[in-house]
Amino acid sequence: MSKTIKKIAVLTSGGDSPGMNSAIRAVVRNAAFSGLQCDGIYRGYQGMIENDFIELGPRDVKNTINRGGTFLKSARSKDFMTYEGRKKAFDNLKARNIDALVVIGGDGTFTGASIFGKEFDMPTIGVPGTIDNDINGTDYTIGYDTALNTVVEAIDKIRDTASSHDRLFLVEVMGRDAGDIALNSGIGAGAEEILIPEENMGIERLIESLNKSRVSGKTSSIVVVAEGDQIGKNITEVAEAIESSSLDYEVKVTVLGHIQRGGSPSCFDRVLASRLGVAAVDALLEGKSEIMVGISHKKIVQVPFETAINIKKILDTDLLRVADIVST
Repeated sequence: MSKTIKKIAVLTSGGDSPGMNSAIRAVVRNAAFSGLQCDGIYRGYQGMIENDFIELGPRDVKNTINRGGTFLKSARSKDFMTYEGRKKAFDNLKARNIDALVVIGGDGTFTGASIFGKEFDMPTIGVPGTIDNDINGTDYTIGYDTALNTVVEAIDKIRDTASSHDRLFLVEVMGRDAGDIALNSGIGAGAEEILIPEENMGIERLIESLNKSRVSGKTSSIVVVAEGDQIGKNITEVAEAIESSSLDYEVKVTVLGHIQRGGSPSCFDRVLASRLGVAAVDALLEGKSEIMVGISHKKIVQVPFETAINIKKILDTDLLRVADIVST
C-alpha cells in the first residue's frame, strides 16, 4: 500500500549538468501545484547526512531555468556508502517530516537512491541528469544537448586554426565509458575521424584513414576523441603515434574538459528537464518508487532503477555508418 505523501525533498548528485536547475524548478513547482511541501538538499547525499536542507517554494526557484550548474550544489559522498551514513540521512529526513525523495543525477546517484529506498522504505524517484547520455531507458539525459552544442561550437573554432595552418587537431571530449558526445559532436562538426570507447579502431587503421584523407586533398583534419577511447593510454599517446608515422601533419591536442559541463542550458534541455521534473512528482503521487523517469520516442517513461543502472545503453550503430560516409 502506498504511503500518503505530504512533503518531499529534491537533491542533485554526481557531476553537474546544464538543466539541473530547470529540473529542480519543475519539481518544486509541481510539488506546490499538487499541494505538497518541498525541501531542497544542498550537496547531494552528503548534505542529507549533514542536515543541510532549505525550504523551497515556487518563488524560491525563480530565474533558475536559464542557469547552468546546480544551485543546490553537488558532491560525492563516501559517508553515504556506509549504512551508518545512510541511517543518519534517513533520520534527518524523518525529523523534517519528509516522506519521499527526488534525486537528479546519473547511475551512481540512482544506485545510492535504490539502496537507500529499499533499506528505509523511502519512496525515491530518479531524474537523469548527466552530459554523457549513458543512462539506459531514456533517449536523452538532461545536459547532453547543451554539452553537444558546446563541443560543436568549440570544434568549429578549432577548425578555423586547423585550416589556416594545415594542422591535425585531436580534440578530446568527455565520455569515459560512452561515446555519445564524441560520435554526435564529431558528425555535427564534420570531423574526419571519431574515436569512441565502444569501437577500438586501432592506431594503424586511424593512420591509414588519415593518410587517405591526405591523399584525397585534405590539408587539415579534426579527430574527435572520447576520453575513454581504447587506442592509447591518453590522447597525448595517440598524438605521438601519429607524429611518429609517415603522415606529414603538425599535430595539436586540445582537451575541452569541464567547459562541456558549463553554460546556460539549451532550450531542448530546459524543456526536457521541466518535463522530467514534473513527471518525477507525478510518479510519487501515483505511489511509484525506485524508478527513473525518462523520455522515449518523445513520451515520458518510467524505468526501474535496476534497468537504468545495470543494463548498458546501446550505442546507435547507424551513426557509425553515417560518420564513415560523411567524413569521406
